[in-house]
Amino acid sequence: MVRDEESTVIERTVSANGFDFRVHEAGSGDRLALCLHGFPELGYSWRHQLPLLADLGYRAWAPDLRGYGATRPRPRRRRDYLTPLLVDDVAALIDAADPSETVLIGHDWGAALAWTLAIQQVRPLDRLVIMNVPHPARLQRQLRTFGQLRKSWYIFFFQLPWLPEYALGRNGAQAVGEAFSAMAVNPERFDDEVLDVYRRAASQPGALRAMVNWYRGAVLSLRSTWRSTDPVIETPTLMVWGEQDTALGKELAEGTDEYVSDLTLRYVPDASHWVQQDQPDVVNAMLQAFLTRQPVPERADLP
Repeated sequence: MVRDEESTVIERTVSANGFDFRVHEAGSGDRLALCLHGFPELGYSWRHQLPLLADLGYRAWAPDLRGYGATRPRPRRRRDYLTPLLVDDVAALIDAADPSETVLIGHDWGAALAWTLAIQQVRPLDRLVIMNVPHPARLQRQLRTFGQLRKSWYIFFFQLPWLPEYALGRNGAQAVGEAFSAMAVNPERFDDEVLDVYRRAASQPGALRAMVNWYRGAVLSLRSTWRSTDPVIETPTLMVWGEQDTALGKELAEGTDEYVSDLTLRYVPDASHWVQQDQPDVVNAMLQAFLTRQPVPERADLP
């Protein structure tokens, strides 16, 4: 089910909220599937899903989010990456598309933004897809445990000035490439050509500072943005979780139905944190079933 994205995906610029977002686009029409990437990724991270979404009748957008890739300008201050500002970016992208319906799909930090939009009902959503990031209330609860704190050490490291950027940027952003290849269950999905895309983007002037500032801004935003008393999400939601995630434990997905009234949760045992790139066929089969209102298969039922 992985399609030839080279023949169907184009790049364009979409102006929204004072930024010129570089957007990877497939398909057309007034039904929007907006795909939000995480750290240290790009809109390119959705290269396997965009053609599928187009085939399902969506105009699929995968933007390079604020500070990433070819999106400009690239703010330098950590307060420019407060979560409410990043949520405003996503809302403005939805407004720019002017869709008749919206499917919001997020992974990693993109999933954190997707959760926030759904919780705060910033824009109407028809479907929500979350990959390898827990509901904010679950994350806040689990961050109090030693096991998850130990796995999340990098969040605290990223609060330091300049040192994270130096460590990630050495030797042509080698550490950025290794973040994918070392964690992947299927490293052949992350060959040199793929890793070079991420390394080159991270090596651009100011890019790593912007990327790390997402973590700094999130800590500044934590108390005002994510509250354990958030209302239950009514939007039908698919949650896909790669079980070999070394940063976020599988237990973070458990109990999500306490916060989402219409939840479908599917685990992918043979996938890492980079689930939609590590097992694109499996993720696409689940995504297709969910968006066509069919029963979403379990991993065991797929090739």
